[in-house]
Amino acid sequence: MFDSIAHAMGAGGGAAGQPAGSGFSGLFMMVIIFGIFYFILIRPQQKKVKEHKKMVEELKKGDKIITQGGIYGMVETAGANTLTVKIAEGTKVKIARSSVATVLTEEEASKE
Repeated sequence: MFDSIAHAMGAGGGAAGQPAGSGFSGLFMMVIIFGIFYFILIRPQQKKVKEHKKMVEELKKGDKIITQGGIYGMVETAGANTLTVKIAEGTKVKIARSSVATVLTEEEASKE
């Protein structure tokens, strides 16, 4: 009885210690998995980074923004790498352009 079970559990057609399929099946599966990761994770992230970079480059005086820290303000001056943002009457802060999370549209700004 134990002989038949041990024989049934033996290697199925290939040499001992090697998978029964060809060596290309493992490589093919890795390529498929990489393709899935690329289209589901990597490509959308690159697109999002590109859109954020474009948005940051197009900032100008008068734009209403929200920083990554959650501060609402209006751009007073725009330099090459920095912005001066008015966050309250008589209160201005200087921030890095890259710290802007979103630019508010006219509709969103009127709601605030």
